[in-house]
Amino acid sequence: MKYAVILALLLSGCSTVVPVAVKFPEPPGRGAMTACPALQKLKDDAKLSDVANTVTVNYGTYYECAVRADAWQEWYAIQRIIFEKAGK
Repeated sequence: MKYAVILALLLSGCSTVVPVAVKFPEPPGRGAMTACPALQKLKDDAKLSDVANTVTVNYGTYYECAVRADAWQEWYAIQRIIFEKAGK
């Protein structure tokens, strides 16, 4: 009888009648949350060397932003899967 009461207490201690609200995790950092900087524009009287320099800088800016966006999307997709599995 004593063991039955202890077993009943142990098993009932694991259940709850209060709904548990699961919160989606916060993003890992602000780097992925910052907006991408504007690309450089050419002046009307730009030389060919200015065009080449602007194109090079803009390519670097674009790909840096693309890497951040890809990392954010990958993190979000993984966290979403984990979040949905935890709710089941």
